[in-house]
Amino acid sequence: MNVEIAPVDEHTGPARHFRIRLSATARGALLARHLTAEQLTSWGWPYDSDGNRTASLLVAELAANAVRHGQVRGRDFALRLTLYAAEATLRIEVTDARPDRSPPLPGTLTPADPETESGRGLLLVESLATHWGATAGDPYTKTVWCEVALACRT
Repeated sequence: MNVEIAPVDEHTGPARHFRIRLSATARGALLARHLTAEQLTSWGWPYDSDGNRTASLLVAELAANAVRHGQVRGRDFALRLTLYAAEATLRIEVTDARPDRSPPLPGTLTPADPETESGRGLLLVESLATHWGATAGDPYTKTVWCEVALACRT
């Protein structure tokens, strides 16, 4: 799979969308996680479902990376959720203002040193998501995205 081209065309059926811009702060990243959990609940995947918990964790990791590595003073980050209900698949996209700081390619991540406190977020994304990658749609932003199977509703 070419990570520069997000596999959005492989989905069929109607999709539901949620998009919001948030401040590129720790508070904005936390809000992204809470809004994801709430949105998935309204779409039929309650807070205590595995799909909701997994998606919320993925959003937390991607949003934290956007705040830590993609922050530009005075610029927000964007969260976009796309639910393909027929396939029970959620696409998560986090767009930040640093296209010059791309994450490593999927499959090339190396484990973090056990002594360090960070460096494991994308490893979690790679292990929990069915696909993930990064795209630069314009000279001012980059989007790190992933897709996760939500399984059946509970």
